[in-house]
This record gives sequence, C-alpha cells and structure tokens, in this order.
Amino acid sequence: MRWRRRNLASMSADVNDGLAPGVEAVTSGTGSKEPVQTRGYRVIALVVASALFMQQLDGTVLTVALPTMARDLGTPATGLSLALTSYLLALAPFIPASGTLADRFGSRTIFCSAIGVFLLGSIACAQSGSLAMLVIARFIQGIGGAMMVPVGRLVLLRSVAKEDMVQALSWLVMPALAGPILGPPLGGFIVTWLDWRWIFYLNIPIGLLGVLGSIFLIPDVRGDPRARFDISGFILSGASLGCLLFGFELASRPGTGLVAIGLLLVGLVLGLIYIRHARHTREPILDPTLMRVPTFRLSVIGGSLTRITQGAQPFLLPLMFQIGFGLSAAKTGTITIAGAIGALAMKALAPRVLRRWGFRRSLIVSGLASSAGYATCALFRPDWAVPAIMAVLVVSGFFTSFQFTGYNAIAYADIDKDRMSAATSFYATFQQLTLSLGICTAATVLELGSWASGRGQPALIDFSIAFVVVATISASALIWNRRFAPDAGEAMSGHHAVEEK
Repeated sequence: MRWRRRNLASMSADVNDGLAPGVEAVTSGTGSKEPVQTRGYRVIALVVASALFMQQLDGTVLTVALPTMARDLGTPATGLSLALTSYLLALAPFIPASGTLADRFGSRTIFCSAIGVFLLGSIACAQSGSLAMLVIARFIQGIGGAMMVPVGRLVLLRSVAKEDMVQALSWLVMPALAGPILGPPLGGFIVTWLDWRWIFYLNIPIGLLGVLGSIFLIPDVRGDPRARFDISGFILSGASLGCLLFGFELASRPGTGLVAIGLLLVGLVLGLIYIRHARHTREPILDPTLMRVPTFRLSVIGGSLTRITQGAQPFLLPLMFQIGFGLSAAKTGTITIAGAIGALAMKALAPRVLRRWGFRRSLIVSGLASSAGYATCALFRPDWAVPAIMAVLVVSGFFTSFQFTGYNAIAYADIDKDRMSAATSFYATFQQLTLSLGICTAATVLELGSWASGRGQPALIDFSIAFVVVATISASALIWNRRFAPDAGEAMSGHHAVEEK
C-alpha cells in the first residue's frame, strides 16, 4: 500500500520601499504599514499560483508513480509511506512559523527562499537510490513547501479589498488546478515511457519562473519586525503536530498500533500544553483566540471535515483503479483527470454563485452535493463505463472545488489586517493536518479490510467501505455550515441577506 500526501500552506505581511505596481502603503491602527492593492492583484495571484501549481503537480504525478517507485527502490509499497510522512514532519513546525518568518524577514525573501529549498529537495529526490535518501530529500522538500504557498497567499490577502477577495482567490487557485489536471496523465506517461525521476526534475523550470516572477512582481510585505519569535511555541506546536501526523500514519499500518496510540497521546498532551502556553503568550506562533471569530471558527471546523474526505479521495482512486480494477498507471491518470476538470470549471462560476446565494446557502448545497459524489465512488466497479465514472468525478470535483473556494474566502472575512498573518498560519496548519488525517483514515479502513479477509491487499469492497466512511465525515460539515449567519461574508460575496426572505 502506498500513501500519498498533499501539500498545502498559508502566509504573512507589511511594506517596504519595494512595492509592486498598483500597491500602495497605508498605516493600520497598530501603527504598522499594510499594503492595499489598487490594481494588479491578478498578477500577484498568478505568481503565487506558480508555487501552488508546482506542489500540486508534484503531488498528483507522484500518486500515479508510487507502485513503480517502490519496485525500483527495492522496498515494499508500505515502505514508501515513510518517505511521504517525512514531508509531513517537515511541514509540522514550519507551516506555523511561516507567517512570523515572513513578517520579520519579508514575504518576498521567504517566498523565494522557500522555492529554492523545495527545488533542492526535488533534485535530491530525483537522485535518490534508496528509501533512506528519499526520506531525507522529501524532508527538505517539505521545509520549502511549508512556507512557499502560505507566505504567497498572505501577500495576496493583505493586498486585496474584501469585495475582490473571491475573485482574487479564484485567480490564485485556477492555475494551480492545472497541476491536478496535468498530473495524472503526465504521471502515467512518465512511468510508462520515461523514468519516475523526471517527476522531480519537472519542478526545476517551474520553480525558477516562480522565483523570477516574485523578484520583479511581488511586494516585499512584512509585519512588525519588533515582534518576538515564539520559540517555545515553535517547539511545542511542531512536536505536537509531528507526533499527531506520524501517529496518524502509523495507525494505518499493521503491527504499529501501540506506537501509533502512544504518539497520538503524546501529540495531544503537547497540544494541550501548547494551548496553555499560548494563553499566556502575547504573540503565540499559533493563536487559538482566532477561533473566537465566528466565520473563522466555522470555516476551520467545516473545512476540516471536508478536507478529511478530500485528502482521502486522491489516495483511494488511483489505488482502486490499479489494484481493484487492474488498470495501468496511464489509464488511471486519464480517468482521475476528470475531478480536476470539474474543479477548474467551478472557479469561474464561484463569484457569481456566492453573489446570488451567499456563503451560507451555497456551502450547504455544495457540501451535500460533494458528499453525494464521494459516496457514489463507492459504487464504482470494473464494468462501469469509463465516461460514467468520469462524469461522477467531474460533478464531485465541481462541488468540492466550490466548497474550498467558499471556506478559504469566508475564513478571513472578519479577520483584522494585523492578525492576517496569524490567521493564515493557523488555517494552513489545520488544512495540512486534516488532509493527512483523511489519507490515514482511508488507509486504515483498507488495512483493516485486508487484515480481516486475510488477502494481503484490499479488495473492491474495502474501497467501497472507505468511500462511504469519508463521505459520511464530509456530510457532517452540514451541521457547521448551517451555523453561518445568512449575511456572513456579504462584503466579500456582494450578496445581501434580505434577498433570502
């Protein structure tokens, strides 16, 4: 069995003399300067999207190539989970730190440095001749990935007026969605006709373009340089998140149950210690008081439940098609591209849907529809027509994409500019944690099915059960979506609650 990890991230800010065209500096109530984007936010969004595109392409191509990589490295498929987990262990401490580092050293500096580290890790991955080397290389990649997108997205959030936020986030995500679209068929092509190492070499030209674009087009925004770096919080939060992520991973592997339980308990205890620490710290690296903001809290909870399922689907589908259906990597990539096409189609419609229906109603409807799509995947069988399978994936991707656009926008609807850095780091941490939990949830269901049947590998019924489990989790977000106020985020969406009467 192979585990696959998705990477996500957050951001940070204030301005110096190197503002991009269309950005002017203003002073906030805290006395620090903050950028206000008067024009050109699309350009910034596209530059930041290059980093997100690189991450998404790397992750989706890697998914299709996992069986071949395991064979060439002479390791069992389950061994590759260690290499993928090492990426997560790097994310654990550095995602929370991304906002603080960007505030202190400047977002452009951290953004370019993060891309550089990610590229070095990619080259090391391509040169790996053993599992141990791949584990180290993926850890280096994770350090860069932890800060790359969060810092870039923070620049965008601090540069855009609230009424332009949905449009700006759509511009940010649309190019990045090309990664999942190109990834599966490209991965199938590379594995079939070339060498899996080219998966990592592909990052080099994309990363170099991102660095050049950021140098010339991204403002070097930063926060209060006098802010103290929360070293104790950095250690506690990193250790807690690392134990939780690694515990989730081990929980999905046979024979490691006691170790997994131990790690999860240690992670929870360290998390509680961190919360106590944060309550007595002026500028904690992860600020739990952000959860007092209703729109932010509901977005974190509802979005986390949805992301558990979204983390599971790209893990389950390639394995189901290759192990359960006996399809080739190339054919698998061709089919799974459908979900990304549906996601891309929604991005152009999201602003109009939100303007017409508002965040609350739109999230309720799209949440139910996307959960139904996940549940339908449980019915897939080899005798299904490929166009029918792709149609289900298109619809599922369409509504899931809308979910994330809505959650990512409304999370910051009521966050003050001077807390944006803390909010993006906090949100990105939960994004990564729940995406990883989704993969581990699905993997655990498959492992239990394999163990119960004594087959040694999952059967189609095990995949069906896994899809039902994650779809149920996704559907539970309805409870939280209903708690949004009818007028929540209306400054962003342009929707007025009186229209619902």
